[in-house]
Amino acid sequence: MTAPEPVTLGRGRIVLRRFLRRKLAVAGLVILVLMFALAFIGPYLSSWNYKDQDYNNFLTGPSATHWFGTTQIGSDVYAQTMRGLQKSLIIGLLAAVLSTGVAGIVGATAGYFGGWTDRVLMWFVDLLLVLPSFLILAITSPLFHGRTWLLFVILLAAFNWMVTARMVRGLARSLREREFVTAAEVMGVHPLRIITRHLLPNMASLLIIDATLNVGGTIIAETSLSYFGFGVQPPDVSLGTIIADGTDSALNYPWLFYPAGVLLILTVMAVAFVGDGLRDAMDDAAGTASSTSTPGDAA
Repeated sequence: MTAPEPVTLGRGRIVLRRFLRRKLAVAGLVILVLMFALAFIGPYLSSWNYKDQDYNNFLTGPSATHWFGTTQIGSDVYAQTMRGLQKSLIIGLLAAVLSTGVAGIVGATAGYFGGWTDRVLMWFVDLLLVLPSFLILAITSPLFHGRTWLLFVILLAAFNWMVTARMVRGLARSLREREFVTAAEVMGVHPLRIITRHLLPNMASLLIIDATLNVGGTIIAETSLSYFGFGVQPPDVSLGTIIADGTDSALNYPWLFYPAGVLLILTVMAVAFVGDGLRDAMDDAAGTASSTSTPGDAA
């Protein structure tokens, strides 16, 4: 009887299979998908907008009319919570992607070119690392009051990429000595094209994991700044502003505090589980581009 031919699996499929074996990571992914679905579909399930006020119901508990109750001024807590979750997720995702992108470009550029380019970029990275980022964000955030919240995203991303940039730099210095980079240089490929087409794709594992973990960290940072009044400004809301407004009433009027608090905890934990699962799956697959298995296993 002829032995079955081995089947070659791509690295992406290996990572996916190993990720799916981690129950916490899969549970985190499911929760994260549900959070996004709730944030963007949930507002349409209620007739109340986060800006609306019910002048007949001030500080009332959950009911058929107001599922999560109302605030001191008659705002619907459910509508505000959905809006806050939506805003926190968007800010966290955009800031994480932006910071990881900057880290990849700066780190790969410094590592590939070396010399004065490396020294200047790393000096700038070291300068940002020693600055008190939270204090700077707290001071500068009010300057953008009344302007687009995208400026707040840029502020969050601006102080969240330096450590990753140093890691990317080290990988880039190693990769630039590889044969495929040397071959590209001999063929006259432009250095920026080598960085974007050869170096960064080979660091995709690190960048994906970093972006995933940065989502949770950025959501916490946004919530913290908003809690202290430095982030999202009224009339808009985020999970941080909702938690801040409900903190003093958490014991007497728990519906003002706990829905946003629970959603924040679930979201951050889910992101952490997904990030850990990706890191473990990619670490297990490191150094392998294929795996041998029987056709039955690969099905």
